[in-house]
Amino acid sequence: MTTFDHKEINDVIHGRVRLAIMAFLASTATGEEGEGGIDFTHLKKSINVSDGNLSTHMRKLEDAGYLKITKKFKGKRPQTLCQLTPDGRAAFTAYLAHLESLLPPKI
Repeated sequence: MTTFDHKEINDVIHGRVRLAIMAFLASTATGEEGEGGIDFTHLKKSINVSDGNLSTHMRKLEDAGYLKITKKFKGKRPQTLCQLTPDGRAAFTAYLAHLESLLPPKI
């Protein structure tokens, strides 16, 4: 049996909204570094959160080096794009592997 060490869980990713952001970006090719990123509005609607809530959690992930946030204009309208960094993808993969290690072995 695996000892459950709660201190090993990545607190930056483990928050509900941050986990949703990471999972959504990891599941989409355009959420990866070098692919342009996911539009803020699309991400907000996909994970069903408010502008302020999403912005706050994106900033925390960006500060950790897990997200790259790009602001540009599409025509005359501002556009915010976000994507996982290589460190973000590695951290998310490690997070999932740690959670899997806590499950009992499959019979």
